[in-house]
Amino acid sequence: MTEPENTLKGHLHPLTIMIDRICVIMTEMGFDVVDGPEIETEFYNFDALNVPKDHPSRDMQDTFWIKPRPQDTERLLLRTHTSPVQIRTMEKWAKGEYENDMLAIIVPGKAFRNEATDATHEAQFHQVEGLLIGKDISLAHLKGVLRHLFTELFGRDIEIRLRASFFPFTEPSAEIDMQCFKCGGVGCGVCKQSGWIEVMGSGMVHPNVLENCGVDSSIYQGFAFGGGIDRLAMLKWGIDDIRLFYSGDLRVVNQF
Repeated sequence: MTEPENTLKGHLHPLTIMIDRICVIMTEMGFDVVDGPEIETEFYNFDALNVPKDHPSRDMQDTFWIKPRPQDTERLLLRTHTSPVQIRTMEKWAKGEYENDMLAIIVPGKAFRNEATDATHEAQFHQVEGLLIGKDISLAHLKGVLRHLFTELFGRDIEIRLRASFFPFTEPSAEIDMQCFKCGGVGCGVCKQSGWIEVMGSGMVHPNVLENCGVDSSIYQGFAFGGGIDRLAMLKWGIDDIRLFYSGDLRVVNQF
């Protein structure tokens, strides 16, 4: 039986395409795709990640706190990043629920932050978290993994660079810049003539975070990275407003 000529075919959402592609690239490198709850506890979202009690990210301006119920034993919130999943997974790994002596995971999913909406910010967005824990892991492994990810994702050989930064859950910490995929580092409108595009944060997992999960930091170390999937999709397809991803406008989706 043939389809009628006027049959409308569905399209994958651009964010779904991006998530699927990232997962394929990372699983080919040996990473497992894992998921976790979007409603999190304060412990997994902040405490276990070495975030100080007085850190601004805990304030109402940044976090969607959920009104407590009588049966709740911990404060609940909408997760502000996908990093809580790395904590939950490392806990399981430390208890022997994973047979491998190395833990490699990729975590795509939604995150939520209480901030004003504009062309580059949304209260709901998608993030991808990567984690590799082993006995001899270094920043060189991080750079190699991300260079391969971006090269495969954007379809050309791409260099990356690390810039010193600070995050409570990594030490040392680094911002990741990707060589502009449009101009190859020469300078253009996409990279604001710099030749580089800031894409995510990263670093070596802080020993406190490892210990909070039951992992012996004197034996194991590793790297973590996290960035916005929405931003990567905007760069790849030249979309200039993040709100288009969530508008429900089929004219956007039908292009993919």
